[in-house]
Amino acid sequence: MAGSLLSRYLDAETLGRVADRTIEPRGMVLGNLAGAHKSPLCGFAVEFASHREYVLGDDVRHIDWRLYYKRDRYFIKQYEMETNFVAHLILDISASMRYGDGLEQKLAYAAQLATTLGYSIVRQNDKVSLATFDNRVRGSIPAGNSMSQIIRMARHLDECDAVDKTDMASCLSQLNSRFARREIIMIFSDFLTDVESLEPVLQRMRYNNHEVVLFHVLHHHEVAFDFTGMVKFKGLELPEEYLTQTEDVRREYLAAFNEYLENFKQMCLRNRIEHIVMDTRIPVAETLIDYLNRRSLVKAIR
Repeated sequence: MAGSLLSRYLDAETLGRVADRTIEPRGMVLGNLAGAHKSPLCGFAVEFASHREYVLGDDVRHIDWRLYYKRDRYFIKQYEMETNFVAHLILDISASMRYGDGLEQKLAYAAQLATTLGYSIVRQNDKVSLATFDNRVRGSIPAGNSMSQIIRMARHLDECDAVDKTDMASCLSQLNSRFARREIIMIFSDFLTDVESLEPVLQRMRYNNHEVVLFHVLHHHEVAFDFTGMVKFKGLELPEEYLTQTEDVRREYLAAFNEYLENFKQMCLRNRIEHIVMDTRIPVAETLIDYLNRRSLVKAIR
């Protein structure tokens, strides 16, 4: 049962291609387990960070005797601690995510992407949680770092039904209040929402020192508007229908879409938020490998 459920969201070939990849936080993180990522806290392990003056009660084993002979004062060596990180995966399951067929459906694509990332995070012994929302928070799986966590995530995704409108700003604000500080928040959505109302919520996440990653999942029709002839468009979140000659509206649509996308990118730049635009026509494996390559390159440069 679990195997057949996981096969809907995890592809063996994709997992094979990302098996040797790790996901590293770009800033310092706070966790409650020993792990492989830098913590802003200092202790007595791993990598030297700084000195501080000795105070009564400090362990004399950590005195820097070389510094004592130079300055005739006692100093304690401090080291950077290593910890695990927590990644919160937040998936938009509003009705607009239902657009597309098969694995090119936006919701199916985002669900597979989120589950694969969750698997990779758990495999490196870090924690992952999952939350879904439309006009309210529909469900959440608390953070965990066992492989059974991925089964719980897949089971929850399998129960999701994209039928309602979205209230993204309110839902993200509610979820943000549940998170600690210095964690990773990954949001999977088509972001067909009011950018002005969304920005303050994302700013609060950044204020709490979270690393925020937005996976902007779009169908190829939305990106290219490659329709021909007379087409009837039916609203997924609104009851309206429009019958139109696509050649007559293509230029205006693409101009409006590109303006929206540019405004969205600028909002992300202002708030130092990572923004990845994804076309569901491109296989999840290709998209994920490209993202992990770019992420590791930025880390190497820094």
